[in-house]
Amino acid sequence: MSDDPRSWSADEAVGALYAAHWRRLVALAASLLGETASAEEVVADAFVALHRRWDRMADKGSAVAYLRTSVVNGVRDVLRHRVVADRGRPLPDPAPDGPEEHAVRASEHRSVLSALDGLPPRQREVLVLRYQGEMSEQDIADALGISRGAVKTHAHRGLSALREAMSREERQ
Repeated sequence: MSDDPRSWSADEAVGALYAAHWRRLVALAASLLGETASAEEVVADAFVALHRRWDRMADKGSAVAYLRTSVVNGVRDVLRHRVVADRGRPLPDPAPDGPEEHAVRASEHRSVLSALDGLPPRQREVLVLRYQGEMSEQDIADALGISRGAVKTHAHRGLSALREAMSREERQ
C-alpha cells in the first residue's frame, strides 16, 4: 500500500480509515442515539457507502468528513424511524455491555445524558458533535448542512438549557 491515500484502492482506504476512526465514530453515533448497537450499524453503513463512492471521490482527503456526515445522517434516519413513545422513555441504565458502551455511558454522566435527551434534536446534535466528536464549528456546520452562525446559536441555547436542567436536578 502506497503512502499516498489518493492512490489507494477502496479496500485499502476503507481498511485504513476503519482502523483509525471506527471507535470514535461509534462513540459519536452512540452519543446521538443513546445506545451502541444501532450506532455500530450506522457507522458500518457509512463505511460501506464510502467504499462504494471511493473511486468517484474528487477529494479523497475529505473521506473522514464524508464519514462523519454519513454517520450524522444515518443517526437522523434511525431517529426518524423510532416511535414517538420512545421520546418519553427514560434512559437505560448506564451499566456497560462492553468497553465501548462503558466509555460512552459511564455512570457519572447519567444526569448529563438525561439533560441532553431533553434538548431539541438540533441542539443535541451540535453539542454532541462539538464536545464528544471534538469537531470545530465549521466541521459541525458542514456535517449538519447549516451555517456556522446557526451552530453557534444552537450551541449557546443548548448549553443554557443544559445548565438549567442540571440546576433543577441539583435542587431536587
